[in-house]
Amino acid sequence: MFWRKWVRVCLSIGLMFASASALAQDIVFAQSVALSGPASELGREMRLGAQIFFDKVNAEGGVKGKRIVLRTLDDGYEANRAAENTRKFVNDGDVHALFGYVGTPTSLPSIAIATEAKIPFFAAFTGAQGLREPFNRYVFNVRASYFDETELLVKQLVAEGVRRIAVFHQNDSYGQAGLAGVTRALQSRNLQVFATATVERNSNDVSRAVAVMLERKPEAVVMVSTYGSCAEFIKQTKARGLVTRYANVSFVGTKSLVKALGEDGRGVMISQVMPSPWAQRYPWVQEYQRLIKAKGEEPSYTSLEGFLAARIAVDALRRGGDVSREAFVRALEGMREMSLDGFRFDFGPTDHNALQFVELTVIGRDGKIHY
Repeated sequence: MFWRKWVRVCLSIGLMFASASALAQDIVFAQSVALSGPASELGREMRLGAQIFFDKVNAEGGVKGKRIVLRTLDDGYEANRAAENTRKFVNDGDVHALFGYVGTPTSLPSIAIATEAKIPFFAAFTGAQGLREPFNRYVFNVRASYFDETELLVKQLVAEGVRRIAVFHQNDSYGQAGLAGVTRALQSRNLQVFATATVERNSNDVSRAVAVMLERKPEAVVMVSTYGSCAEFIKQTKARGLVTRYANVSFVGTKSLVKALGEDGRGVMISQVMPSPWAQRYPWVQEYQRLIKAKGEEPSYTSLEGFLAARIAVDALRRGGDVSREAFVRALEGMREMSLDGFRFDFGPTDHNALQFVELTVIGRDGKIHY
C-alpha cells in the first residue's frame, strides 16, 4: 500500500515538472490592451497584427526551437486594470517581455511595475514623451512620438495659412501629451493654442467640447482622442455649421474612424507613423498583406504596427545569445541603423526610439485613405 501511494506521488511530481518544462519551451510576450469598451478596436487590431507574424514564425519552427506565445488580457483602456494585468504578468514568472500595450494612461503605470521587475516593455501603441523621457533601459518604442506627429500636423496647417489652431483632447495623460506637442510646435512658430476642449476617456459625450468650439470658431482643430469621441465631435460640429480643418494623430485608429464617420469623413486629416498598409513599396508590407488576407481581415495601420513590432521583436530574439530578458534588451540595443527592405529604424544603448517616420493622410470622398 505504502509503495503504491509513493509511486502515485512521484508520478504527480513528475507530471508537474513535465508541465513546467513544456511551459519553459515557450517565449511568452504579455500584452494588456482594450478588448472591450470604446477603444476595443485598437487593442484587437494591435494584437491581430502581432499574432499573424508570431503564427508564421511558430509554423516555421519558432525561435531557437521555442514557440512564441502572445498572452493578452483586457484592460478596457483603464489604467488601474492595466496595472493589475501587469502585476499578474510579473507574478506569472515566465513572461519574457511586455509587448504592444495600447495607450498612454495604461502604459505609464505599467512601466513602473515592469521596470521594478526588470522586464522589457516593448513597442507600446503610444507616442507620449513619458515613455521616452527620462531614458529607461527597459522601455523600447517602435513608433514615432506625438511630438513628431503634431509637428508635422502643425507644419502642414500653418503652410495652408491657418493660424487659429485649437486642440480637442482626451482628459488624461494621452490628451496632455498631444496638447504638449501641439503647443510646442506652435510656439516654435510664434503662435499659441487658440482654444482647448476635452472629453473623458472611454466617453463619447462631447457636448461641452462642441459648445466651446462653436463659440471660438477655430480654423483648425487638432484632435487627440480615440475614434469614437473624435467621430462624434466631427459629426456634431459639422452638423451645427462649424467650418474648420480636422486633424487627428495616429492613435485615433484610422480604420475605425473612417467607419464611424461615414460621409462626414471627407477631408479629415490623420498623421500616420506607419507606411500605408495598402501600398506595395516594401516587401515586408506585402508579406503583412498576404497574411492578413489569409486571416480574412482587412489591412489597417494599427495591425500593421503590431506586425512590425512583432518582426523587430523576433529579429532581436534571434540575435540574442539566449532568450533571456537581458539578452533581448542587449539585442535590441545592438540594432543600429537597421533596414527592413529599405524601411529604416535604429535603436541604441542610449536611444530606445526606433522610428521618427510620420506622414500625413486624408480621408477621401470614397472613404479611402489618400497618402
